[in-house]
Amino acid sequence: MNHESYADDYIRDILLNVKTVAMVGASANPARPSYFVLKYLSERGFAMLPINPGLAGETLLGLPVYASLAETPQPIDMVDVFRRSDAVGEVVDAALALPTPPKVIWMQLGVRDDAAAARAEARGVRVVMNRCPKIEYGRLSGEIRWSGVNSRVISAKKPIAGAGFQRLGLDKR
Repeated sequence: MNHESYADDYIRDILLNVKTVAMVGASANPARPSYFVLKYLSERGFAMLPINPGLAGETLLGLPVYASLAETPQPIDMVDVFRRSDAVGEVVDAALALPTPPKVIWMQLGVRDDAAAARAEARGVRVVMNRCPKIEYGRLSGEIRWSGVNSRVISAKKPIAGAGFQRLGLDKR
């Protein structure tokens, strides 16, 4: 697969079909991107499993934090990697070693490991590199337009009333 660019349909299909997301590198610091991505995806209905060995046993945004992927209590649809590129190989290998490997490995902005991506894809796992699911969800749903950013998505779909602000969904059907 060409990891230089992704079709909107590829990203949309992933975000529509993923339900459980393990976030490796979740942070308790509200100023960190991993914190607000965890919060955003959780508010959009994804079952989030924060992974951080330094916070294991605590809760983050009301969610139990796990030390590793192997300690999560349920199958994972997607592993969202908030670690440096040199740590991705170990994360991907841990994900592929799970009894039920994830359907998707997603590497955050600035994170890329082509060798790890090839290992995952060889096992039938979809891979996204150097992208943020929060940004992609917002762009594809049209929510990001509310911030004045051109999402390249035109829709007459009415936003869903939310608590304090409006939310749009990904399903264009």
